[in-house]
Amino acid sequence: MIVRTLEECRQSERRVASDTWESVRMLLKDDKMGFSFHITTIFEGTETHIHYKNHLESVYCMSGEGEIEVVGGETYPIKPGTLYILDKHDEHYLRAYKDKEMVMACVFNPPITGAEVHDENGVYPLVD
Repeated sequence: MIVRTLEECRQSERRVASDTWESVRMLLKDDKMGFSFHITTIFEGTETHIHYKNHLESVYCMSGEGEIEVVGGETYPIKPGTLYILDKHDEHYLRAYKDKEMVMACVFNPPITGAEVHDENGVYPLVD
């Protein structure tokens, strides 16, 4: 059995941050569960370009408000209780509204190792 708290993960190398988001990676590839689980905060008033070419992701909004814009497609509102699933490696922009920092629960398949950050194209590398 694995038991961890968000706070202990936040105080470790499992916390990774950029200018627009912070990800606390609570479950990683080394845990051998076949997926990774993260609590990610999207900072208020920011936009992040993301294109997971190597991963599938499901994201559940726990708090805050914003939107996801699929490149070449629709824009969807995000608020608490919204689940979006990037089942086609959808390239997108994720935006948190001003004064509406979003806190999201995220699941990745395949699992990430923990050190990944988006490259210039919004992609996480696939690490074996």
